[in-house]
Amino acid sequence: MKKTMIFSLALLFSTSVFAGADHYVRKEGGHVQHLKITKQKGDVDVLVDVDFDPTGAETDRPCSAQISGEAKVVSDTELTLKKQAQGEAHYCQLNIKLEGDEARIEESQDCARYFSGGFCRFGSEGKALKKIQ
Repeated sequence: MKKTMIFSLALLFSTSVFAGADHYVRKEGGHVQHLKITKQKGDVDVLVDVDFDPTGAETDRPCSAQISGEAKVVSDTELTLKKQAQGEAHYCQLNIKLEGDEARIEESQDCARYFSGGFCRFGSEGKALKKIQ
């Protein structure tokens, strides 16, 4: 019984050692964008969430959206997340480029229309998200 418990604890701790998450953030005015990349046992999961609260001069509506899933590793510095809209034939594709302590996200056209209600954008518009240390 004691050996089984020790083995279980060792297994639990060994899997948590191999799981690592990198966080990237971009804040600009009322726009906050967060990227989380989790690597575990050869799998790469990506979560992108965006929140927008317009300032007094902006006329857009506030919004909050997120998308997540298993990403395809294109290279050491590039990931692709492709997610299908539920019940639709449309996909949101995010191309994530990692450059040192920065990340940039490009989104396909269907992302805004089918995943974020048209106001929020998952793409970083060419601007860098900074890695949180």
